[in-house]
Amino acid sequence: MSQGLAQLLFAYLPLIVFVALSGVIGLALLVAAFLLAFKRPDPEKLSAYECGFNAFDDARMKFDVRFYLVAILFIIFDLEVSFLFPWATAFGQLGVYGFWSMMMFLAVLTIGFIYEWKKGALEWD
Repeated sequence: MSQGLAQLLFAYLPLIVFVALSGVIGLALLVAAFLLAFKRPDPEKLSAYECGFNAFDDARMKFDVRFYLVAILFIIFDLEVSFLFPWATAFGQLGVYGFWSMMMFLAVLTIGFIYEWKKGALEWD
């Protein structure tokens, strides 16, 4: 092995030790939870707890796609608006080019919003 490659591997040694140690700790926690957990199910433990009532239909029933559509649209516009925060903090240093770049970005965002509004993606009927 050449001297340069040995130095490169030695530079990555802390990272390798960190990944190995975190893997060992994670595996140990999983095994400990499996070995030490109480395994006495009763009706209270097996009851529904998320929504407060028992399931009334099959989990594989058809699901309305509008829920997914609204969630995806929210994520898209939420993430795009999050680009405004770093722009606002560095606004004084960006100059005219940074200003007009963000105005172009906001124009595209507004056109996309108007397009989905006109297509009825925001309607719940």
